[in-house]
Amino acid sequence: MARLRIGSFNLQNLRLRGGHLDGARDRDIPQDITAEARDLDARDRALTAAVIRAADADILALQEVFDAASLTAFHDRHLIPVGAKYPYRACLPGNDGQGLDVAVMSRLPLDRVTSHAAVTPRDLAIDPHGLSPDLPVFRRDCLEVELPGLTLFIVHLKAPCPDRAATWPTRRAEALAIRALIERRFADPAAARWMILGDLNQPPEAPPAAAPVLPPFSENLLNRLPDDARWTWTDPTGTRRGHPDALLASPALARINPDALPEIHREGLSLKAHHAPARHLAGVGYHRPHASDHACAVIELKV
Repeated sequence: MARLRIGSFNLQNLRLRGGHLDGARDRDIPQDITAEARDLDARDRALTAAVIRAADADILALQEVFDAASLTAFHDRHLIPVGAKYPYRACLPGNDGQGLDVAVMSRLPLDRVTSHAAVTPRDLAIDPHGLSPDLPVFRRDCLEVELPGLTLFIVHLKAPCPDRAATWPTRRAEALAIRALIERRFADPAAARWMILGDLNQPPEAPPAAAPVLPPFSENLLNRLPDDARWTWTDPTGTRRGHPDALLASPALARINPDALPEIHREGLSLKAHHAPARHLAGVGYHRPHASDHACAVIELKV
């Protein structure tokens, strides 16, 4: 069996505007919309590249990438100079009105990359949970990536803001759609080798909106870490953290990798992320520059 390092990283608004590549900022707080904030963009992206180089993934699922041109600009300007080359890349148009799509970068050739941005609840015969059955179910996309012996489903579910309760049905419908796609792709999903990678946008709530794709349908490999060691995100204040990101493996894939443990690369988070490790990348600031508001999660698996 081959061994692959597989990871997921939310890049926080990677967008090319003209010749300028945006930094890791959401423009939701005053200090991120100033001219000084723009001047930090290139330093942010150098830190993003440093985290990716440290994670050393063979295949990396990405979230919050504006388009293929933005991904190529980031790759050529920041990844190639640090020796983190990913010659096989894809970012297909999704449904996000701001263009924040999902993407993939790989050191290995990709057999097939398929967008499911157009799929509807009616197409998949799922409960739309109050949404239109004839409109696209994914707020971004579910990018299906086929490699020899492994299929990836890269996702970024609806954010839980401004109202967690109001957005819950959208995330639940998206989770049902991911499961339906997997069940259509594999006659026996439990015996097949696949992963769901990405940002589930799961706030603390019960029941979780993503329950249809969580155990026992899959195993979240991040749950192999202790409770206080699996967090992957911090809010703009640096005081609140969570684990919206997921490495969900099929039961078969999890079973042949019983001892595999994920790594969470938090060294690019801002200094104000009070729970981050003492070691940060050189150049990380109290708020910015930083690599992202998410950490990069990676795991080495036999496939």
